[in-house]
Amino acid sequence: MKPILEPIHLGEQKTITAFTYQEDNFEVPWHFHPQHELTFIESSFGTKFIGDYVGPYEPGELVLVRSNLPHCWKNQEQDGVPSQSIVIQWNKGVFAKVPELDTLFEMLTTASKGIIFEKKSIRQLIPELKNLLTLSSDDLYINFLGFLLRLSKCAYTTLSDASFVDDIPHEHNNRMTRVHDFIEKSFERKIYLKEVADLVNMSEQSFSRFFNKMMGRSFFTFLNEYRINMASRMLLYSDKSVSQISYDCGYESPPFFFKKFNEVYEMSPTKYRKKYLK
Repeated sequence: MKPILEPIHLGEQKTITAFTYQEDNFEVPWHFHPQHELTFIESSFGTKFIGDYVGPYEPGELVLVRSNLPHCWKNQEQDGVPSQSIVIQWNKGVFAKVPELDTLFEMLTTASKGIIFEKKSIRQLIPELKNLLTLSSDDLYINFLGFLLRLSKCAYTTLSDASFVDDIPHEHNNRMTRVHDFIEKSFERKIYLKEVADLVNMSEQSFSRFFNKMMGRSFFTFLNEYRINMASRMLLYSDKSVSQISYDCGYESPPFFFKKFNEVYEMSPTKYRKKYLK
């Protein structure tokens, strides 16, 4: 029922690590760790799960998650397009809490809900971010501190409604990961609450309570958000008709899909496609 605890081997001799991740897929499950993490998406499209948030991701996104905030990225498979990102992870407490760093610590506190930075405001910082990959030791420490200070003055918005400051209890182990994986593989068809509850060895009533506690809304509300996210991608990156996309995303009738899409984007699927394809 909890995200997997990912061990990151940072110790007394190294408190910051910067690296490039490149694989066919983002294969890390829904997880958390005691380090803060900054992720810049370089290629691939898909869905990000940050705390109780579910929504699309795309190249150029920069997301900051505070320690212990569950998160993962799941890409949509695209021929010849790898999942590539720049990731920086660092231990809590490596920077002194002094007045000169107030904006930095305010940003880190807000990141307990996950934050995404406005692309225009961070555009000039991306070369500096990439340069951090070439640094180590004291050079990395000093330059990364300066980078975070400049980043803290950029525009950003929060993602998760709930904040995750403390470790999630061990008795919740792995269940949310299995639910996420199930949704990813089964969203195109009708899904019954019982089959999801059986998947994690719970009664329907217990699963409903658990999911509401973890994600702040019902399972089917969350499933609808995932389906609308996938539909928005199909509208922009496929030539399928709107009606066909509604069926491909698990909706039994186009009118119901239109209603749910409008609730999220405040426009029809057709208007959404015309607006963003421009």
